[in-house]
Amino acid sequence: MLYLCIRPITTDYWAYYVNSSVCGIIGSWLHCGYHLTTAIVAPALLSLPFALALLGWEGGVTVLALAGIITFYSYNLLSLVLEHHAELGHRQLRFRDMAHDILGPGWGRYYVGPLQLGSCYGAVIACILLGGQSLKFIYLLARPDGTMQLSHFIVIFGSFTLILAQIPSFHSLRHINLVSLILCFAYCACTTAGAIYIGNSHKAPPRNYSLTGVGINRIFGFFNAISIICTTYGNGIIPEIQATIAEPVTGKMFKGLLVCYTVVISNYFSVGISGYWAFGNQVDSSVLQNFMVGSNPLLPKWFLLMTNGFTVLQVAACTLVYLQPSNVVLERRFADPKKGQLSARNVVPRLITRSLSVIIATTFAAMLPFFGDIMALFGAFGCIPLDFILPMVFYNLTFKPPKKGLVFWVNTVIGVGSTGLSLIGAVASVRQIILDARTYRLFANM
Repeated sequence: MLYLCIRPITTDYWAYYVNSSVCGIIGSWLHCGYHLTTAIVAPALLSLPFALALLGWEGGVTVLALAGIITFYSYNLLSLVLEHHAELGHRQLRFRDMAHDILGPGWGRYYVGPLQLGSCYGAVIACILLGGQSLKFIYLLARPDGTMQLSHFIVIFGSFTLILAQIPSFHSLRHINLVSLILCFAYCACTTAGAIYIGNSHKAPPRNYSLTGVGINRIFGFFNAISIICTTYGNGIIPEIQATIAEPVTGKMFKGLLVCYTVVISNYFSVGISGYWAFGNQVDSSVLQNFMVGSNPLLPKWFLLMTNGFTVLQVAACTLVYLQPSNVVLERRFADPKKGQLSARNVVPRLITRSLSVIIATTFAAMLPFFGDIMALFGAFGCIPLDFILPMVFYNLTFKPPKKGLVFWVNTVIGVGSTGLSLIGAVASVRQIILDARTYRLFANM
């Protein structure tokens, strides 16, 4: 850690102020690893067994591995582009800044900026929904005949998030995100152990690994599953995370990515494979739901309480990370960078704007409790363009690799293939939401 008080060479001083706590402690590559892990390894990974069930063993494991390789490569490309511009004296701090400088002002303002903001805010809604579902799970374990609704627990979790959301800057989250990294290992280890225990016990359900659905339903299921997997690897805030690193930034993001993907690979494959192995094609959109049959737990109650407790705490940290882009937008408009972060001039508008942001997200989470479908939709519309397409475009336009070279064609193939996947995945996701809308209602108690 370095104690610095510098004004970076940037046209957007306030974005840097919000993200990095300029006159204070600037982050190291290890802090970067904490932020990356919290942004990527979220409880959305509990949907991985469901995605594998839609793809089968061979297809599921292959897509899971390919998505990991491509996103690691993609995030490293983004980091190299950011380092290149920093060396030229213009440090880019947001996805919008990158698009503005590389693609043109219109792309930053009207496409990449809104896309990132919508994707991250959608992730906030999904996290609040998952937090509410986990709290309800804990409640039903303690009181199987309880009458509280899912919407009540979403409001409770949203209120907890509202308090934590007042933490002033991204860099201020570094200790919370370290705890989040530990919690990732904890609930993934519990989920894996629970699935293996149930799979080997007399309580194990009959397992069937055949693909469900026929014809067009199966095809749409494939693309829905790919969108879910892409979303679990998604991280639409790489520039914002790299902005928290002290200069010089060269090579530090790569070290942070190594820390992050050590956690990613160990947790994603253990949860995905063990969950699909234990429950086959009957696995739910969140594998933790399979640990209960009606009101009867298949594991000791204390174990389920512990697992869901870890999940609730970690998803709270994830929610805070994905609130950062909307925080920057709001505070660039309403706060004064010449005043201290804890001054009344900045605390009051921060309290009002962030509270409204969390309240709106909580309302949407209570209205639309279709977690699996929401994850697939965010993957298709937001995560795939931000994490699979734009990094390839930014790198090719910035470094201009030879058109006959391997790097250019690898990037081009990934970009074009991901564009097609995004379009098909969006159609599949919207179709699934329409189908589910016939069954579920707004503010449903799921």
